[in-house]
Amino acid sequence: MKILITGGAGFIGSSVIRHIINRGVDEVVNVDKLTYASNVKSLEGVMGSNRYSFEQADICNKSELSRIFKLYNPDAVMHLAAESHVDNSIDSPDAFIQTNVFGTFNLLEIAREYWLTLDSSKREKFRFHHVSTDEVYGDLDLDAPAFSENNRYKPSSPYSASKASSDHLVRAWLRTYNFPTIITNCSNNYGPYQYHEKFVPLIINNALAGKQLPIYGRGDQVRDWLYVEDHTDALMQVLKNGEVGETYNIGGNNEKTNLEVVSIVCDILDRLYPKENSNYFQQVTHVKDRPGHDRRYAIDNSKIKCNLGWTPKNTFEKGMKKTVSWYLETYLKVHSL
Repeated sequence: MKILITGGAGFIGSSVIRHIINRGVDEVVNVDKLTYASNVKSLEGVMGSNRYSFEQADICNKSELSRIFKLYNPDAVMHLAAESHVDNSIDSPDAFIQTNVFGTFNLLEIAREYWLTLDSSKREKFRFHHVSTDEVYGDLDLDAPAFSENNRYKPSSPYSASKASSDHLVRAWLRTYNFPTIITNCSNNYGPYQYHEKFVPLIINNALAGKQLPIYGRGDQVRDWLYVEDHTDALMQVLKNGEVGETYNIGGNNEKTNLEVVSIVCDILDRLYPKENSNYFQQVTHVKDRPGHDRRYAIDNSKIKCNLGWTPKNTFEKGMKKTVSWYLETYLKVHSL
């Protein structure tokens, strides 16, 4: 199988590519614009493979996308390219509308035009897998059931609104054109190679640098946390075995408040790289909450568990220990400590 992956130099995309190249026999075509959030170092171990190809291209560029589809003739698309930093979407929403909405529209149209050229056998097997977020569902009361695939959309930020828009486009292309799409909505990911401004790497790196650990408001916002390699396993299960037209929620069964996450990270650092006469949690500082900050997200992943047999392998503590250890090793190498 030849899989065209958009955003393959990003955090989740690079994990998917490493998984495919290191564990499978499939081929990958990585289409990435290489923005600020891309990290080509995350792919150093696989770039030499004859099953890996790279195209630096913007999904908003239709002519480039058309050229890439004609050149590589993919069997499937996994669409991960997106602007995803909520704080940045509040400051500069235009980039999120451009990439997440117009970029997805372009990709859908070019992929559909390509799909129509395929013979009946290849057309039947072709899949367009759109990777989205639990944030499209909006805020969740503390005592409410976790998000299922049937929850209505209530996006709160420009980021989540742009992702909700792209989800709607994908469903419309299925309904109107019978284009074979699948959608997944995941909870908060964490793990190695994540962009440094994201919550978990920011906390780890600030802690090691002796800087403040900023927590929005009281830190009581609840998120369901998913180790990135567990997410990768789920994405591959959906691409290979998911049913066209279905949506699958992917969660880690790890609901934690932001303050709990910081406390666990600090405890792990205290054990792995202790400070003299102090602990890392003392660096916590509470800052003004951001506008429209959702209180809770939680994923009910019973559908993907029942239908595809997927469950996360990592508890939060296990996954976070691996994550903190990786960032600590990277920090010590960079600073030659």
